Amino acid sequence: MPFSASPMEPGGIIGILGGGQLGRMIAMAAARLGLRSHVYCPDPDSPAFDVCAEKTVAAYEDEAALRRFASSVGVVTYEFENVPARTAEVLAQVRPVRPDAAALAASQDRLVEKEFVASLGIATAPFLAVDTAGSLARAVAQLGRPSILKTRRFGYDGKGQTVVKEGTDLAVAFRSLGSVPCILEGVVPFEREVSVVAARALDGAFSAYPVCENRHEHGILQRSAAPAAVAPATAAQAVAIARTIADALGYVGVLAVEMFVTRENGAEALRVNEIAPRVHNSGHWTSDATACSQFEQHVRAICGWPLGATALLGAGVEMENLVGAAASGWRRLLGCEGVALHLYGKAEERPGRKMGHWTRIVPASCDKPADDERNPDATG
Repeated sequence: MPFSASPMEPGGIIGILGGGQLGRMIAMAAARLGLRSHVYCPDPDSPAFDVCAEKTVAAYEDEAALRRFASSVGVVTYEFENVPARTAEVLAQVRPVRPDAAALAASQDRLVEKEFVASLGIATAPFLAVDTAGSLARAVAQLGRPSILKTRRFGYDGKGQTVVKEGTDLAVAFRSLGSVPCILEGVVPFEREVSVVAARALDGAFSAYPVCENRHEHGILQRSAAPAAVAPATAAQAVAIARTIADALGYVGVLAVEMFVTRENGAEALRVNEIAPRVHNSGHWTSDATACSQFEQHVRAICGWPLGATALLGAGVEMENLVGAAASGWRRLLGCEGVALHLYGKAEERPGRKMGHWTRIVPASCDKPADDERNPDATG
């Protein structure tokens, strides 16, 4: 169904599918711009419910509830990419969904995502489809060990994947992931992991934040810092890759493109790892270190508004996730000079659960501190 491309006026309502911390921060950014948010999520304890004007607690398969929700808003967006296809279809019949179904389809299936990126002439890790234990054996013979076996769908924060090493029983590895369609990826020897958080507007305008460098622990993002320690030409190439992907999708909203920085023939090179069609954990630092956060940028884009400024307000910035029990140190973090603390209002603390994050801007007049100086959790 065609919808008007007219910008939403202040006072309008945006619909957010999903009630986690990303939905919470989108709703907070929308409120700052004079917009209200209606959050739809099946979990009655969703942290986004604390900050929205309206909420719907219903299943993603409840089509009547979905239609009522969509009818109450001007535009629908989402905070997670595993939106059921039928859910997106029902919503799109009533209101514009941004980003649209093409972006979801390209990112929900790891094999489809890799094939899409490769079709644009962009380098990725080597990959092969795996549908059976037998095809896994053939894929391992071609890509070698170590390699990484991942489910094609529903994987995040290290879930839905296992490393195939010397001695790994391939049949057991395949069964451990539920014997579902998978993808085998060759291991890429990389120097660092980086990501580009960028936005594409309704009129095609594009803007990217400085490339950030990321460190993961146990498959979960632990720390991000911007700008990344890469050559200017590499940073420019990373942004160009993100724009190529966004333009190819006709994308509207914020997206993140995660990449590996490798060394090829003595020079830095990039390989795309994943696309996230939403605001992203590695861009949380933008709330404190730029004039327009990734959350506000996303709201601007989906509402048809001009994109905001993305330049760093200092020489650099660092962000660290508070995962599980790490959030119990909130009182000490509040006393750390220059630290901005963000807690997500989650009632239950669990291992591996993101409970909050902190950021700290490096002043423009100072050199970036060493790791042990800039980590409030460091002990001396």
